[in-house]
Amino acid sequence: MGKKSYVNYGKSFRKPKRPFEKERLDSEMKIIGEYGLKNKREVWRVNYALAKIRTAARTLLTLDEKSEQRMFQGDALLRRMIRLGLLLESEKKLDYVLGLTTAKIMERRLQTKVFKLGLAKSIHHARTLIRQRHIRVGKQICDIPSFLVRLDSEKHIDFALTSPFGGGRPGRVRRKKAASGGGKGDGATAADDED
Repeated sequence: MGKKSYVNYGKSFRKPKRPFEKERLDSEMKIIGEYGLKNKREVWRVNYALAKIRTAARTLLTLDEKSEQRMFQGDALLRRMIRLGLLLESEKKLDYVLGLTTAKIMERRLQTKVFKLGLAKSIHHARTLIRQRHIRVGKQICDIPSFLVRLDSEKHIDFALTSPFGGGRPGRVRRKKAASGGGKGDGATAADDED
């Protein structure tokens, strides 16, 4: 009988088997720089999720095309991929799921979307704005940079209503300047808003 596990969570990432492989280390650093990630674990987490998706697709591809399991689970998997924007409507085949890359998932992150939409000056600024609760998706404030934006939510990414950027209460520095009379309302700069 195996050892009983009492943990109430599953693995979210998997460490690489070889810790010091130069090609992998370089490619990971490139991804971290390009998408403004915090650490390697964020890359591994995406790779692990991708591996699970591809394993599911590969298992379904081994089944007969007319089998119930392949039809139901395959459709569900494809629907999920299309809803997340990882596949196009025209790519409704399991073979396309095997062609998914890390970059495709990274492009769907909220952090990347905020930067690409021009709400932030850089990819790192985008992460800061999200963590400081300046960004909403629809009506909901989202402070998770790795949030995967669905296709239909993409056009609803904007500054939060409570944020100084979105017409909310001014930031600490601007309030202080206004109180001292030095700001005269419109004299404050954009840099003050970031506080």
